[in-house]
Amino acid sequence: MAINYDAQSNNKSKKVNRIYSDLDLDFGRNTVTNDVNKVEDVVAVKRSLRNLVQTNYYERPFQPELGCGVRGLLFEPLTPMTAIMLERKVEEVLTNYEPRAKINQIVARPDYDKNSYEIAIYFYVTGVAEPQVVTTFLERLR
Repeated sequence: MAINYDAQSNNKSKKVNRIYSDLDLDFGRNTVTNDVNKVEDVVAVKRSLRNLVQTNYYERPFQPELGCGVRGLLFEPLTPMTAIMLERKVEEVLTNYEPRAKINQIVARPDYDKNSYEIAIYFYVTGVAEPQVVTTFLERLR
């Protein structure tokens, strides 16, 4: 945490510099430290959002309530109502489990030819002024 001084009023103001970091789930090796690479800032938040959307309930040990539950909706007919339900489920999991992101909009677009959905998440990362977008595809496997 850095403390900035305002020259005109001699008041202290706190400026919080945050660096978000997570492990690189591609498990790339850092050649210098011989450890797993880490991803930082916006890339870390984007990967976290994508992982939360693709996680199903009871998939993470010791956190059975963490998950999005969109896999069950993928076997429903591709209708606008199913797209709205997908958007709501994604919004719910992200607002509950990702405090680093402020969700602006979630758009689920059905792809009738591939029988899948494209999920676009528009958000802001806390401490970063530029808007961000994460796009992921959801499709049935069986």
